[in-house]
Amino acid sequence: MTSHLLMIEDDTRLAQMVGEYLGQSGMRVTHQADGASGLAQLQGPGAEPLPDLVILDLMLPDMDGLDVCRRIRALPGPAAQVPVLMLTAKGDPMDRIIGLELGADDYLPKPFEPRELLARIRAILRRRTDASAPAAQVLRFGTLEIDRDARSVTVAGQPCDLTSYQFDLLVALAERAGRVLTRDQIMEAVRGRELEAFDRSIDVHMGRIRAAIEQDAKNPRRILTVRGVGYVFAKQQD
Repeated sequence: MTSHLLMIEDDTRLAQMVGEYLGQSGMRVTHQADGASGLAQLQGPGAEPLPDLVILDLMLPDMDGLDVCRRIRALPGPAAQVPVLMLTAKGDPMDRIIGLELGADDYLPKPFEPRELLARIRAILRRRTDASAPAAQVLRFGTLEIDRDARSVTVAGQPCDLTSYQFDLLVALAERAGRVLTRDQIMEAVRGRELEAFDRSIDVHMGRIRAAIEQDAKNPRRILTVRGVGYVFAKQQD
């Protein structure tokens, strides 16, 4: 099945190159040169279905890519859950942190190796495909319920706002409840392979997950930090 990607990038030459490269791997890329056009395609209505993934440049001519990411996550319905892979020439770690906090699923700085871009895209799409597996559809821990089929999380019946990547991180931890996992082990469990990544990205996502599922994110009871090692999902009931 052909994957449809939306690339929001003002560099037409780069977009063409990426489209041709990904096309060789069976992916179809639609290009929009500015944030407004990209958002319009996601908002619809139209005959074109939602893309499977958005490749989003941080520096756009009409608005900041971070603002585009924020608006995507605020869209109604399934459009808000479309994975976002952010591309940018900026190397400032703070930009990466902000992008992740706003809901980006992954982050790749320019210049990049096309093979790494392809690997990251495949990893994100594979996570979404694997999440539809029938095993262990609902994980329950006290008032916390994680529905793998619906890709939804609730606490005491109230929905939690998580990105696609954050949902997969939570599932990876919950499936291994009671085991201490390093950041590398967590990323490998989610991606299916080890890829070079911003070394604090896991910490940013864990903070967002805690804010969504914990009664007190500053004093978490479910996702605990093991100093100098990583994280553990506590088994105790609420």
